[in-house]
Amino acid sequence: MIINHPLLGPRDSQEFTYLGDASLIDRPDWQAENAVDQFHDYLYLRDNPAGSHRELWFHETGDRSWLVVTRDTTTHEITAVELARDVARARGRSK
Repeated sequence: MIINHPLLGPRDSQEFTYLGDASLIDRPDWQAENAVDQFHDYLYLRDNPAGSHRELWFHETGDRSWLVVTRDTTTHEITAVELARDVARARGRSK
């Protein structure tokens, strides 16, 4: 599988480590009244969708960047690759 890195171009997926669902970017507020419940859900509850899914990938043997990869879990087709920092900044502005 080839991941088209936004800065480095096409790279083999073996250069990357898969972390999981891209929603991990949105950490719960540790000071919230229900922080324990929020962190339980954040750490242990995961979706396992068939179809389009946004995932976190770490470029371990390359520039050590984090990417948000939109991939179809049934075909492995990659439809989008974004720098995770850009996704996190955009989410921060929209809140």
